[in-house]
Amino acid sequence: MTEYNEAQTLFRERSKGRIQRQLEITGKTTTDDELEEMLESGNPSIFTSDIISDSQITRQALNEIESRHKDIMKLETSIRELHEMFMDMAMFVETQGEMINNIEKNVMNAADYVEHAKEETKKAIKYQSKARRCREEQSKAPNPCFQCLSPSLLLLDAFLSACQGRFPCSVTKAL
Repeated sequence: MTEYNEAQTLFRERSKGRIQRQLEITGKTTTDDELEEMLESGNPSIFTSDIISDSQITRQALNEIESRHKDIMKLETSIRELHEMFMDMAMFVETQGEMINNIEKNVMNAADYVEHAKEETKKAIKYQSKARRCREEQSKAPNPCFQCLSPSLLLLDAFLSACQGRFPCSVTKAL
């Protein structure tokens, strides 16, 4: 019978050690007295209730972590969309920049054409005054002369070249 009691005591100590290790694994440290009380009462719910509440806390923490993960994923998606918008904006700025450069070039060309037209207009005014003098001389002289006709042609050439952005023809250079 003593062997039976010794075997029973040995089994109890081994079981107690196993329970102690399992509780330590779960993060619950117990004293020998608490463990003895649980074994004596035969009610393990004293410790399992703590384990269950710890499990609920762990589940709640897991839910919070999953929620944060979802929020981080949404944030990542938003950042990607924002990056795409910035890339599109950069492309628009580049294309608009080219368009603005073309507009600037056209404005500069227009300014050059205006300056050239001013010069041609001054020349045309000179030719017009020469043509008037020639007409006055023609009205005094009985025969029309080629010289009177020449300034009128030069005046016409000056206006045409101002409109087309070209210099007058060689006839105007001769005078």
